[in-house]
Amino acid sequence: MSAATPLRVLSLIPPMTQLNTPYPSTAYLTGFLRSRGVPAVQEDLALGLVLRLLSRPGLARLREVAEALPPQRHSRQVQQFLAEYPRYDATIERVIAFLQGQDPTLAHRINTRGLLPEGARFATLDSYLGHEEGEDPLAWAFGALGLQDRARHLATLYLNDLADVLRDAVDERFEFVRYAEKLATAQPTFEPLAQALAAPPNLVDQTLHALTLEALERHQPQLVLLSVPFPGAVYAALRIAQSIKAANPAVVTVLGGGFVNTELRELREPRLFDHIDYITLDAGERPLLALLEHCQGQRSRLRLVRTFVREDGEVRYINFGGEPDIPFDEVGTPTWDGLPLDRYLSLLDMLNPMNRLWSDGRWNKLTVAHGCYWKKCSFCDVSLDYISRYEAASAEVLVDRIEAIVAETGQTGFHFVDEAAPPKALKALAQELQRRGTAISWWGNIRFEKTFTPELCQQLADSGCIAISGGLEVASDRLLALMKKGVSVDQVARVTKGFADAGILVHAYLMYGFPTQTVQDTVDALEYVRQLFLNGCIHSGFFHRFACTVHSPVGKNPEEYGVQLLPLPDSPFAKNDVGFIDPTGVDHDALGRALKKAIYNFMHGIGLDEDVRSWFDIRVPKPTVNKHRIAKALAGRD
Repeated sequence: MSAATPLRVLSLIPPMTQLNTPYPSTAYLTGFLRSRGVPAVQEDLALGLVLRLLSRPGLARLREVAEALPPQRHSRQVQQFLAEYPRYDATIERVIAFLQGQDPTLAHRINTRGLLPEGARFATLDSYLGHEEGEDPLAWAFGALGLQDRARHLATLYLNDLADVLRDAVDERFEFVRYAEKLATAQPTFEPLAQALAAPPNLVDQTLHALTLEALERHQPQLVLLSVPFPGAVYAALRIAQSIKAANPAVVTVLGGGFVNTELRELREPRLFDHIDYITLDAGERPLLALLEHCQGQRSRLRLVRTFVREDGEVRYINFGGEPDIPFDEVGTPTWDGLPLDRYLSLLDMLNPMNRLWSDGRWNKLTVAHGCYWKKCSFCDVSLDYISRYEAASAEVLVDRIEAIVAETGQTGFHFVDEAAPPKALKALAQELQRRGTAISWWGNIRFEKTFTPELCQQLADSGCIAISGGLEVASDRLLALMKKGVSVDQVARVTKGFADAGILVHAYLMYGFPTQTVQDTVDALEYVRQLFLNGCIHSGFFHRFACTVHSPVGKNPEEYGVQLLPLPDSPFAKNDVGFIDPTGVDHDALGRALKKAIYNFMHGIGLDEDVRSWFDIRVPKPTVNKHRIAKALAGRD
């Protein structure tokens, strides 16, 4: 191969990530490689797989598979699908077109509730609180108007019914987002994945295989990048690599992304390299440049950067340390060229206006800064590059990128995907957007710190900010201090109220099960959350169960948090979550069910005046929080 001829690079998004917008990793890499003169292209096989399965030919094949099952394998969902198949066949492509924004008038027919077959997922309509027999169960959410939103919610339930059929009839691991993630999440052994990859391909596998071969034929790549941000994309990524190697063993396959960067840092599993040639860690730009030079004969293997290889049947990690990472302001502008922006699906799972942003609409994803400027939270992977190496670009560079992306995509919605966007950078960005008169809509993640004054919140709103999410976590001043969050409950109340008063939707990330968290702490946290909703500080939230990771301060120094780590098994493959013994002995699973039920209702304005103990199925103590604590905080009183 001539050293002067750059390799053709294909970056792939494997199933499953998102259906409403492309995951941004390939856009970043493609834009960067093109800026360095590398012929780079990209495809979204996650979207491609769903569109192929949810088509008339795809449903016909699904029916064949379902009919071949023994009767005892016919779940209620499968029975309903087979009985209603003619209606599914007649409506599937029209519904997909509607969710792609190509056939908006179909909303009228969908809303009659007579066009679409309705499976088990539609039962949720009757569970909405306040709905009585004979009433419209969606009237509280959409009223007499809301035509498009109402229809998209019904169409989303229709697709979820079909996902249930795929799961019951074809592959029990199938999900629209977390596909087969249990095969990869913190798996100490590669064996479950090895067995799955060796199994005869099912309908989903066969469809993905065909899509992979079509992409190879279209682009004729010499090197394929597989970006796996989540455990739910690992199995499909390896199936893609398997297909590539079977079709053309000379094509170089490379694995990277968030899953690799967190869970495979101590990789010793050689079988992974039956499908993958190289695995790179952390920011991909420098390792990729080194790898491309190596593949072209311009660099020895010993000078690869942050790269795993297999040599003599053993895994070897190579990191030539003489070259710095590419500065954040020099990584170039991401490009969505080659991705079918008009074919993504705007879904409406949750009726809460903030929650819908994650699945509704096509957002240009962009990063304000690399890493986290705070990097102290004790539950976070602060020792890893994606958190610890903080670099920001100037506001001028960011707005240049924004304007280039708008010119390319024709769309002005942006999701800033930072771990925590810095307030100083956001202020400068808002000023530059306003100075240029660049009109966009944007949302992103922040820390609820006091720098976000009401004046800054209003300035961000004036620059196009429509929504903000941030970590309130345990809603306990004692535990927030232990977490090193650098915020207090009162401070969060004032900051979130500032955003809400500026017309910005606010989402709170919440956590339960943190070390030494008692039942009283949990009840008090829910009372704080109730008051935040009641006082108009937050519009939505979600309770996550705390997970201790090996890269976090809790995982590295458990004695500082009053817990004892459980010994990890020998782990040649994935290593991330680690169990621990908490001396409080609290049944956090039982508490978690109540927390999730309560916040779901709070988001719909239900139960905000009730005693929070009513949400628990077990006896819990009375909250120790003053019922007017948040109101007093907002009034500026202690």
